[in-house]
Amino acid sequence: MERRTIGAAALEVGAVGLGCMPMSWAYSGSQQRGAESLRTVHTALDHGTTLLDTADMYGPFTNELLVGRALRERRSEAFLSTKVGLLVGEQHIVANGRPGYVKRACDASLRRLQTDVIDLYQLHRADPEVPVEETWGAMAELVSAGKVRALGLCAVGAHSRRGSGTGLHDGTIRQLERVQQVFPVSTVEAELSVWSAEALDALLPWCEARGVGFLAAMPLGNGFLTGTLTPGGGFERDDVRARHPRFTAEMMAANQRVVAGLRRVAARHGDGTTPAQVALAWVLSRGRHVVPVPGTKRERWAAENARATGLRLTAEDLAEVTGLPAALGSWD
Repeated sequence: MERRTIGAAALEVGAVGLGCMPMSWAYSGSQQRGAESLRTVHTALDHGTTLLDTADMYGPFTNELLVGRALRERRSEAFLSTKVGLLVGEQHIVANGRPGYVKRACDASLRRLQTDVIDLYQLHRADPEVPVEETWGAMAELVSAGKVRALGLCAVGAHSRRGSGTGLHDGTIRQLERVQQVFPVSTVEAELSVWSAEALDALLPWCEARGVGFLAAMPLGNGFLTGTLTPGGGFERDDVRARHPRFTAEMMAANQRVVAGLRRVAARHGDGTTPAQVALAWVLSRGRHVVPVPGTKRERWAAENARATGLRLTAEDLAEVTGLPAALGSWD
């Protein structure tokens, strides 16, 4: 697989990562299989995918435990990313950015992941009750202590910006400019896909201008851009898509035109090229500092996603994908 170097710390990773969250949380709990998830991680590694992305809140905790088991004998092959800053309750999620908590959480993640060092430690969300500089300073101390190699920041959610004249990622950029004064940001993780391209407006250029890597979350549109979901097929109650406006039967049917465009491009390349691979190749084409991190719990999809790095879209392909109709339905 193609390798990409991201961030001021010159972190080298496979060009396509693996989001591990679906193995333990947020997607169709009845379809989660621990043994298959372990095989999926190994399949990803076998295909050159090195960046494995998890978080302490996924489960909570169970996803880190699973990844730790998967890497027991293959830790040296993986670039391990996990996150801190969110606590999961019975019916809510709250931020905790207190320095003492961050340090304890890091130690707990190291134990669950069965490793001595976390390659990339990301702040999942800033705590509104704690200056972000204090949280980031505690994370920087973890780098000095040798427990963490580099730091990253996850983008603020879309719900945080609802004023006139404000951009989707204005809040994230303000946070980035503040924490950069404390310790270098190596990566930013934010949604970027064919049907959610808002990061191209300001956030991606901000990262490129400063040598910051960009981890593209949800590059397959929560599975929609794979073309494998049936409108009206429904989702299990614990699946986040069951409550998502873009995943109603009506909106999924209306947005099939986006998938149809990906299918047209895929057909021109033959050899079993899929809409998902076209969607990932489009994200990869957004810059050498961009690494898509599609999530999956299936071996088949991990292998297919990894092979997207070998797909070379033409200028005509890129123009067609970029020009696809905007997705219908609110995303947030």
